[in-house]
Amino acid sequence: MAVSSSSSVQAARQVLADRLREICRDAGLEGKQLAAACGWHPSKVSRIATAKTSPSADDILAWCQACGAEEQAQDLIASLRAVEGMWIDWRRMEQTGLKHAQEGRLPLFKRTRWFRCYSSWLMPGLLQTYGYTEDVLRAVQRRRVAIDDVADAVAARMDRQRVLYEGQKKFAFLIEESVLHNALGNADMQVEQLEHLLTVGTLPNVSLGVIPARTGRTRMPVEGFWIFDKSQVNVELVSGYLTLVQPSEVGAYADTFAMLADLALYGDKARGLIASAMASLR
Repeated sequence: MAVSSSSSVQAARQVLADRLREICRDAGLEGKQLAAACGWHPSKVSRIATAKTSPSADDILAWCQACGAEEQAQDLIASLRAVEGMWIDWRRMEQTGLKHAQEGRLPLFKRTRWFRCYSSWLMPGLLQTYGYTEDVLRAVQRRRVAIDDVADAVAARMDRQRVLYEGQKKFAFLIEESVLHNALGNADMQVEQLEHLLTVGTLPNVSLGVIPARTGRTRMPVEGFWIFDKSQVNVELVSGYLTLVQPSEVGAYADTFAMLADLALYGDKARGLIASAMASLR
C-alpha cells in the first residue's frame, strides 16, 4: 500500500499495528516466536508492529492464526481495507479506466448536503462543460491510463452534476483567477466554459468566489480540495487521491477555506473578472 504523510492515514495504520501487537502480547509470544510461527524474518514482525510496514490481508490472517486469535482476523482485515481506502494512488484507482473512478464518487456527492470546493488550477468538476471535461479527462488518459473510456467517463461526470439541482444542497466554490485563463482547448470552448460558469453562479444554492490575482495577498494558493459536510475532505495530489476524516485535519481545511474565502470577490465583482477573461479570448 502506498503510504501518505497524512496524519489521518498514519493514525489509522498505528491503531491497526497496536491491535496486532496486543494480540501477540495476549498470546504470550515474543516477536521472534511469532516470526518463526509465521515463517517470517523477525524484522517483518517489528516493522508491522511499529506501523512502519502495512500488513497484507494474508499477513493479518497468519498473525492471528499464530496467536490463536483467528476470530479477530476478519475484523482486522476490514480495518486494513479502511486504511487502504484513505490513500489511493492514481494507477490503482484508474486501473479499470476513468469511468469507474468517476462513478465511484457519486454516492458521496449524493449524500452530502454542504459542499465546499477550492481549486487553484482547474475548473471544479461540478462546474465543467462537456467540452472542458473531455479535454481534462483526455489529458489524464493520455498521461496515465491505458484504457480509453474517456467518452463514458465524461458522461459519468456530466451525470454527477445533477446534484447541483437535487434536494436542499448548498455549494460554495472558490477558484483562483488564473483558473479563468486556463489554456485548455480552443478559445470557443473556453468561452463556453466561462459562460456556463456565469450561469451556474446564479443558482440560489451556489456561492461562487473568484480570488483575484493581485499583489500583497496574505494567503498563497494551495492544493485543490473538496470538503463534504463537516466529515470528510478529499485532496487530489500528483501521486494519488487522499481522503481525510480526522476532525483536526478536516477542521484545518475548513479554516483554510474560510481564509481563502475572505480574499475572494463575489457577485458583480466576480462576474466582472469572468467577463474580462471572456473578452480576452474574443
